[in-house]
Amino acid sequence: MFNIAVSNVGSVGVTTTNNKGHDPEFWAEIATSRIVSVGGECHPAIKEQAEAFKAQVFNAVKYYMEEAIKSDRTTLVGLLNQNQQQDMAEIIRRL
Repeated sequence: MFNIAVSNVGSVGVTTTNNKGHDPEFWAEIATSRIVSVGGECHPAIKEQAEAFKAQVFNAVKYYMEEAIKSDRTTLVGLLNQNQQQDMAEIIRRL
């Protein structure tokens, strides 16, 4: 009556926080790991260069994520001010 197919979807990881979302460092690490992968079997000099490049990518991703957060807050403050919600806008501005 029913056709059941089983498939393997790979490994799944779960990371939780307590009373907050993940910070830019968390997301920068995830993004960097997707962008740069350093093989374990490569020459030590190449591995060192790859790790240095990975650190640069991490710093760039983190910086632009922090800037995106600031920009989004600025947009939110502007929208709140446009809608006569100055008290809420001031609270967001102070975050």
